[in-house]
Amino acid sequence: MALDLKQQLKLTQSLVMTPQLQQAIKLLQLNRLELANVLRQEMSENPILEEGPDFTEEELQEAEPTAKEHDKIEEVQGKGEGELDWEEYLANYSSSTPIHAPVNNEELPSYENFLTKGTNLIDHLEWQLGMSALSEKDQIIGRLLIGNIDDNGYLRATTEEIGLKNDIPVDEVERVLKKVQEFDPHGVAARDLCECLLLQTMELTEHALVRVIIRDHLHNLEKKNYKLIQRETGASFDEVIEAVKFISDLDPKPGRYYTEHSPQYITPDIYVYKISGEYVIVLNEDGLPKLKVSNYYRNTLNSEKSKGDAKEYIQDKLRSAVWLIRSIHQRQRTIYKVSDSIVKHQRDFLERGVAALKPMILKDIADDIEMHESTVSRVTNNKFIHTPQGIFELKYFFNSSIKRFEGDSVASESVKSKIKQIVGNENPTNPYSDQQIVDILKDGNIDIARRTVAKYREMLSILPSSKRRKLF
Repeated sequence: MALDLKQQLKLTQSLVMTPQLQQAIKLLQLNRLELANVLRQEMSENPILEEGPDFTEEELQEAEPTAKEHDKIEEVQGKGEGELDWEEYLANYSSSTPIHAPVNNEELPSYENFLTKGTNLIDHLEWQLGMSALSEKDQIIGRLLIGNIDDNGYLRATTEEIGLKNDIPVDEVERVLKKVQEFDPHGVAARDLCECLLLQTMELTEHALVRVIIRDHLHNLEKKNYKLIQRETGASFDEVIEAVKFISDLDPKPGRYYTEHSPQYITPDIYVYKISGEYVIVLNEDGLPKLKVSNYYRNTLNSEKSKGDAKEYIQDKLRSAVWLIRSIHQRQRTIYKVSDSIVKHQRDFLERGVAALKPMILKDIADDIEMHESTVSRVTNNKFIHTPQGIFELKYFFNSSIKRFEGDSVASESVKSKIKQIVGNENPTNPYSDQQIVDILKDGNIDIARRTVAKYREMLSILPSSKRRKLF
């Protein structure tokens, strides 16, 4: 069989993932704080980029690129890797990125959070150790023990491990441990839950039944199997209930009140305000560097002295700066479009709350703004929106639908809210089973299966009815 060599022309379309496109996709996925870090990193690596001065409102409007100017940017970028007319670009393109601050500062953290420092558990225990009458050697052992206590107040290393690692007899470690376990808060330095609760009842000699239940029946207590506890302890049912009440007031995590947890603030990326009956979207760009092209490099590029490697270097950095600024503008326009579409679809939610949340998927928004679903997904990633109903992650608004017997479907988040409300209003001595919750929802025109209710209940961290039942 003969082999022939042929030449053939073929036209195909393909998407090439250029570095510029990768950068645009990366910026789209970032929230405001992450974007600020990236921009400052870019400024440190690209001398063409500088941070401009603050603007007045009038100057902001003048700095806002017009549609014609945006077309010019795209025209310039369309020249690809070839020689760009930088003089024309610099003469016509706005040098700075317009920054719009939120309407007010209500979401900014209070300065008191940075000026005050509470006492943590380790400091509190070491202070008591220093005030104790223990010998210097015992205080060294005490510090070793305290150093192995976690945020909840539990000792996370065995006395054998501490003794072996530090060449100290185990019986000495045990002796000092008993002293540390007398410190405040009661129950600290315990090795398990049982020991923690027993330490808190050490001085309560009149509560013998309490100590018996803690020592021998914690597993039955967890299952609320009070009848079995009564039978095995020989106490009356009322005595068991009184003991259980007492145990429920003990603290299973005695160290948590001394543990420092820095507040985790959520700063919205988008604000939604209702003004004159209409919802207005404001992108939060507070803290973002206001980028502009360096005047020094503008002049250098226009100078006759700029040639050879120097000119090529400036052109390369300016090309990167152009792409960055263009990507930022495109990012903001895309976030605005997605947010505006979400607000339009979920207007009833903004007016009436979660009960009015509508079923919505990525395709609904993508079709509305004529973008790909993956783009919408990237926009909603790790971004938060401040609405009249509170602060929510953008992904919160995308819900599967639950059928009604009549009328439009209802959002799954709305059903979860109804389940939470039903459980919150139930009789604690006779809580609703999953099937009873199904029946109540069906009475409210919601067609839902029992297994779906069970799944939503677990997602809401609601215990089954057998564990929600209370006898007191």
